[in-house]
Amino acid sequence: MITTIVLIRAEPSLVPRAASALAGIDGVTEVYSVSGEWDLVAIVRVPQYEDIARVVTESFPTVPGIQRTMTLTAFRAYSRGDLHQAWDIGVE
Repeated sequence: MITTIVLIRAEPSLVPRAASALAGIDGVTEVYSVSGEWDLVAIVRVPQYEDIARVVTESFPTVPGIQRTMTLTAFRAYSRGDLHQAWDIGVE
């Protein structure tokens, strides 16, 4: 499974509507409203790289209120448990 994080700037009055619409897109597993430079963060999980293009470049532009996005595709996931396990077996 490929994980992509999409940072989204949205028209302020349309943030709730955009978040709901994004959450309904196939491949979007989570949508968060956040503080800072970006208004929303969408987590996209798809089986193939081609699906990222379908979701981000074809579906996202249909969502009212989106002004700008930045797409970050994850190469590797790290969790606290993974890091503890790696240190336990001597991986550096």
